[in-house]
Amino acid sequence: MSSSTHPGIAAIRTLALVGPAAAGKTTLIEALLHKAGAISTTGTVEKGSTVSDHDPLERRMQHSLQTSLVHLTHQGTRIHLIDTPGAPDFIGQSLPALEAVDTAAIVINAQTGIELMAARFMETAAQRGLARLIIINKIEAPGVNLPALLAQIRETFGRECLPLNLPSGGGTAVADCFFQSSGTADFSSVDEAHRALVEQVVEVDPDFVDRYLNDGDVDASELHAPLEQALREGHLIPVCFMSARNGAGVAELLDVIVRLLPNPTEGNPPQFVKGEGEAAKPLHAEPDPALHVLAHVFKVNMDPYLGKMGIVRVHQGTLSRNSMLYVGDGRKPFKVGHLFMLQGKEHVEVAHALPGDLCAIAKVDELHYDAVLHDAAEDDHIHLLPIQFPEPVHGLAIEPKRHGDEQRLWEILTRLVDEDPCLKIERSGSTNETIVYGLGELHLRMLLERLREAYKFEVNTRPPRIAYRETISAPAEGHHRHKKQSGGAGQFGEVYLRIEPLPRGAGFEFADEVKGGTIPGQFMPAVEKGVRQVLETGVIAGYPLVDLRVIVFDGKHHSVDSKEIAFIAAGRKALMAAVREARPLILEPIVHVDITAPDASMGDITGDLASRRAQINGTRTLVPGSITVQAQAPMSELSSYQTRLNSMTSGQGRYTLLLSHYEPVPPNTQAQLVAAHHVHEEE
Repeated sequence: MSSSTHPGIAAIRTLALVGPAAAGKTTLIEALLHKAGAISTTGTVEKGSTVSDHDPLERRMQHSLQTSLVHLTHQGTRIHLIDTPGAPDFIGQSLPALEAVDTAAIVINAQTGIELMAARFMETAAQRGLARLIIINKIEAPGVNLPALLAQIRETFGRECLPLNLPSGGGTAVADCFFQSSGTADFSSVDEAHRALVEQVVEVDPDFVDRYLNDGDVDASELHAPLEQALREGHLIPVCFMSARNGAGVAELLDVIVRLLPNPTEGNPPQFVKGEGEAAKPLHAEPDPALHVLAHVFKVNMDPYLGKMGIVRVHQGTLSRNSMLYVGDGRKPFKVGHLFMLQGKEHVEVAHALPGDLCAIAKVDELHYDAVLHDAAEDDHIHLLPIQFPEPVHGLAIEPKRHGDEQRLWEILTRLVDEDPCLKIERSGSTNETIVYGLGELHLRMLLERLREAYKFEVNTRPPRIAYRETISAPAEGHHRHKKQSGGAGQFGEVYLRIEPLPRGAGFEFADEVKGGTIPGQFMPAVEKGVRQVLETGVIAGYPLVDLRVIVFDGKHHSVDSKEIAFIAAGRKALMAAVREARPLILEPIVHVDITAPDASMGDITGDLASRRAQINGTRTLVPGSITVQAQAPMSELSSYQTRLNSMTSGQGRYTLLLSHYEPVPPNTQAQLVAAHHVHEEE
C-alpha cells in the first residue's frame, strides 16, 4: 500500500476478535478475508491452512496460541483485524489487542453459549471504553437454541445488547434489522428488532427522541452520529448472528463494520497518561495526521529473519518510513528503516501509517511491550493506562540438558518473555534454580514446545521448590568474636547485636547504635554485609530471612588486626546466633485462588480445598451454569492442581492464582523442612 492509496482516517476500522477457545474466531477471519477478495481460497483450522494461525505449533495444535494481524479492504474501507487466542492461559496475548482497536468483537459459540472468557473480555473492553460488538457464530449447528441464547446474553451483559440481524432460512442467511423494518426471521420479528434498535439509539439525542415520538420512526441512515455516541457510551451493544462455515452473515458483517462501527475519530480516545505519581495527568491523543507522532507497542514478535519486531497502533500523527522516533523516556532516537503491515506471516511494506493503522517496525532492539513511541523529545513520561494482567504463579524449574548452555537458555527465555506479558523468569538465589512462571500448565507446556520446535533446545524440568521464607517471632541478642592468628597480622572483630521482628511484609532494617567507637565507622558496612549474607541464605532451613530489624549496639576492634573480613564474619555469625534464639519460623506463600467450574462440581471442589488447608471466602456467578469459588490456600498444596481439577470437573474447570501473603507453616512442616536442610548440609 503506497501513500497514494491510503484510504484516510475516516475509512479505517480496527477490530479485535476475542472470546473463548473454539468460538470460531480464526475461521471467521478466514471467511471475511475471502469474502473481501483478500484471499482466493478459504483455509481451515483442521488443515492448518488459515492466514492467521500461521505458526507451526498453532497448526499442529489446531488452536491460536498468539495474536495475529490481518487486513482487508471493503467498499473503500481498510479493516484491520486481530485474531486472538481464547484459552485462559494465553490471555497475556489477547488482552493487549484491546489496546490497539476501536471495537472489541466478542465471538460466542452458539453451541456452548456464554463462557467465562467472553465475560472477561466484555468487562475489560468496557473498562477501556471500546465499542463492543457481540458475534454469535455457528448458528447453523444442529440443536442450537438461538432465542434462549439471545435472552441469556441480554440477561448477562445488559438490555443494551440488541440484535442487528436475525437468523433466517434455518441458519443459512440473516435478515438485517437496522436499515430494514421488515423481513423474515427464524424467530422474533424484524420489525420489533428494528424498533428496539432505533429507540435505543435515539435515546442519546433529544432531537431524535422528539422526531421519533412525533413521526413514529426515524430513517436509520440519519442515525450515524447518535449511533456512534451510543457505541462509545456502551448504550448499545449490537449482536450479529452468523456462520463462518456456511457464509451466513459474513457479507452483512463486513457491511456492519464499514457502515456502523467507529473509525479512529469516532471512538473514545486512548487512555494515555503524562507524568509520574501524583503529578500524572490524562493526555488525549488526537487522531490527526498533521500532529506529532504518538504510537503504542501492543505486541512484540521475534522474527527469525527481521529480529525483534514491535507491532504498534498509531494514535496520533503520521508514522513514516525513515522517520526518527523515541522510545518512551529514551533520549536517543532510532530510525524507522522498514514499516510493515502484517497479513498473517506475510509482511507488506508501506510508506506511512495514519492514526488508526496497525503496523510493524522491525530490527529495533529497544522496542518492548507497552512502549510509547513519539517523535518529540519533550514527550517523555507518556504511557498508556496499563491493563491488569493476572500474576503468573505457576512455576517450573528449567535447566539445559547439555551442560554449558545455561546462558543460551536464559537468552531464549528472555525472548519468549518479551513476547508475552504473562510469562516471567527469575533466578532463585536461595534454590539455585532458573524458574519460569506462567498462567497455567498449558501455558508452560506450550513454552516448552516452542523451545523444542522453534529453537531446537532440549531442557530438563521439575517442579520448583516452594519459595518459603524464614523470619523470627521474638527479640533476641547475638554475639560473636572472630579471632584468627596465623603468624604475622591476624584477624579480629567482635559484634554484639539484637534483633526484633517486624510486621509481615516489612522486609529488613539495619541500625547502628554503637557508642564510643567500639566498632569504628569504617567497619560498620562490613558488619552489615555479613548480616545481609545471612538474609540471603537463611539460618534454619536455607530460605531467605525476612521481616526483622538488626541493631548493632556494641563490639570490639583491634588497632592492627581488625579488618573488613573479620567484621563480615562476626556480623554473620552474631546474626545466626541471635536468630536461633528468636523463635524462628518458616513462612509459606498463601495465594488467592479463583476456581470456575460447572455448578454440579462445587461440592467436590470445596471439599478438596478444605482438605488442603484452604480457606473458602465465597462464591460468585459470572456465567449462567457455572460458579466461581474464591479461596486462599498454601501454594504448596496446589501442585499439579489442574490435574485434580480436571478429574473433578470432567476437564471443564479452570483456576487462576494470585500471590496474597506469607504465613507460618504448621509445626510438623517446619520440622520436616529443617531436617531436610540439615541432611543437605551434611551431604
